[in-house]
Amino acid sequence: MTIAEGDMLPEATFRAMGPDGIQTLTSKDVFGGKKVVLFAVPGAFTPTCHLKHLPGFIEAADAFKAKGVDDVVCVAVNDPFVLAAWTEMTGAADKVKILSDGNAEFTKKIGMDFDGSGVGLGTRSKRYAMVVEDGTVKALMTEENPGVAEVSAAEAVLASL
Repeated sequence: MTIAEGDMLPEATFRAMGPDGIQTLTSKDVFGGKKVVLFAVPGAFTPTCHLKHLPGFIEAADAFKAKGVDDVVCVAVNDPFVLAAWTEMTGAADKVKILSDGNAEFTKKIGMDFDGSGVGLGTRSKRYAMVVEDGTVKALMTEENPGVAEVSAAEAVLASL
């Protein structure tokens, strides 16, 4: 079953690099009591993710804050080491929290996984964005094609707020 507007996000565990190594965060840590813009990418450093999707959210981070968003969060089915390198390379650290769903636990629970093994990618996340308030999905924008970032682009999410 795929997550829908009005649904509560499931409990899941995310990973991120912190000053002392890998940190573990729960869904409650990320979404509890907050208004969060969450977007997911099929993979760090992949063309659309690296050149369009993430940069748009970095550029719009202050505009999201001005609209009452507490955090802008990116989830990817990559390990936390790759995502730490991606965060550093893109300068996202002060604008977007990039979280690892390395085993696709969260992604599978919300029905947003797809099989990219035909091109050597294994299980990946569909490209989507959502507005989440205290763990409840208020708006959901899902791309039909993982190589496109239009309905889930920062501009589209910002316009929905």
